[in-house]
Amino acid sequence: MSQSLLLVLLGGAVLRVTVLSTTYVNYVKPGFRPFLIAAGVVILVLGVVGLVQEWRQPSVAGKGPSRTDDATGTHPAHTDDATGPGSAPVAAEGHGHHHGHDHSRVSRAAWLLCLPVFAIFLISPPPLGAFAARSEDAPSPPPAHAADAYVPLPADKATSMELGEFIGRAWGDANRSLADKKVTLTGFVVRSSKKDRWYVTRMQMSCCAADAIALKVAVFDAERPPDDTWVEVTGTWIAPKTDKIPNGTVPPQLAATDVTEIPQPFEPYE
Repeated sequence: MSQSLLLVLLGGAVLRVTVLSTTYVNYVKPGFRPFLIAAGVVILVLGVVGLVQEWRQPSVAGKGPSRTDDATGTHPAHTDDATGPGSAPVAAEGHGHHHGHDHSRVSRAAWLLCLPVFAIFLISPPPLGAFAARSEDAPSPPPAHAADAYVPLPADKATSMELGEFIGRAWGDANRSLADKKVTLTGFVVRSSKKDRWYVTRMQMSCCAADAIALKVAVFDAERPPDDTWVEVTGTWIAPKTDKIPNGTVPPQLAATDVTEIPQPFEPYE
């Protein structure tokens, strides 16, 4: 019974975050939505079928006295043997008590598995934020584009781009297409241990939140908003003053000219 109820709750939780809300984008990419819906329906149906089968089974208590006597470790046909010399009655009672105790423990353990499901219903975990991205030791990933794949940027207006593209251009563009060009980056705020900067950050994931990594750009010349605040930062790239620092070992830098607080985007990950 507990296994079937757990399946019903789990399937309902999956359908709740995918059909009735957009919470699923906090954990996986939007393209996984159809697969999540299908999985939720299958799990829910399996749980309902299991519950129906449990309810259709006849009650154990209504199967006659011989069944009840077996549960207590005795049998009507062997009353004399059960009350004769020796320790048979004690062993039988111990066996009956042990049998019931085991089932109780299994049931309680199964119900503990419902806690993550209740957490999804009652406390929907937010997307990964400043706490997950606070480490300043882990470098950002290498650029995803080839060095010659970046188109020139317009000089008369700010260009909105993802943090991954900005990092790729800063590291791997031999033509230095970011030089003297205004760009607008969107992400959440992460504080730095250095007082002269903070980070605009976006988590990038391949499949789900478990494999997410932090993309960070150091922001200068602007007051830091509170951690986890979503912002649009407009500014210009600060080219490295030396070539001795290998690309990718430190986040690229941006001299900010404008910082605007915004609501969290529908898709919080890149």
